[in-house]
Amino acid sequence: MDFPPWLQQAIQARLDEVSARIEHDPELSRVREEKDEAFEGLFSGEVVEQTPEYTEWENRYIVSKSIENGRLYMQGLRDGIQLTVSLLGQSMLTERDNDRPDA
Repeated sequence: MDFPPWLQQAIQARLDEVSARIEHDPELSRVREEKDEAFEGLFSGEVVEQTPEYTEWENRYIVSKSIENGRLYMQGLRDGIQLTVSLLGQSMLTERDNDRPDA
C-alpha cells in the first residue's frame, strides 16, 4: 500500500524534525563526545581491532546508536498512536453523524 504524496511528505517532515531534536539532545551529545574520544584512541595501536581502545570505541558507538534508535522508535510509536487515535476519533464522529435521523 502506497501512501499519498502529501502523507509521505508529512511523515518525512516529522522524521526530519525529530532527528534534528535528537541531534541536539544533551545526553546524546555527551555520549557522542565519549565515542569520538574513544575513536581517537584507536590510532595508537597497529592492529586496531585487537586493541582495548577499539573495544572502548566500539562499545561507545553501540551505546550512542542504541540511544538514538531508541528515541527515534519511541517518538515514532507516540506519533503512530496519536495518528491512530485521531483517525479513529474522526471515524467515530462520521459514524455518529451518519446514524442520526434526518430532521
